[in-house]
Amino acid sequence: MTTEERAALKEKIEKEIADTNLKIEDLVELSKPISPENSLGRITRMDAINNKSVAEAALRTARRKLGKLQHALANIDSPDLGICSICKRPIQPKRIMLMPESSRCVRCASR
Repeated sequence: MTTEERAALKEKIEKEIADTNLKIEDLVELSKPISPENSLGRITRMDAINNKSVAEAALRTARRKLGKLQHALANIDSPDLGICSICKRPIQPKRIMLMPESSRCVRCASR
């Protein structure tokens, strides 16, 4: 990976981290407990509980992604950047730019 590619990747990762942090803030708000004092109807309360569950799942996913992005940013200068953690072959640069948190090539990720 060239110096320019690493710089572009670092910029992309920093942007993704900022976007993910904003998403996490929104999801934390959406996954707050539903107060039983609210005068919601039974069906509306069930919908709210279901939406809360969906938001909690999305929050877990976003936090995992944030951790992977932070790890990728911390290792941006590592010689192993762009090398599959499973098969040790190079990961396609387009995949790295599309999913900077990815540590596996397409073949190993699909297994």
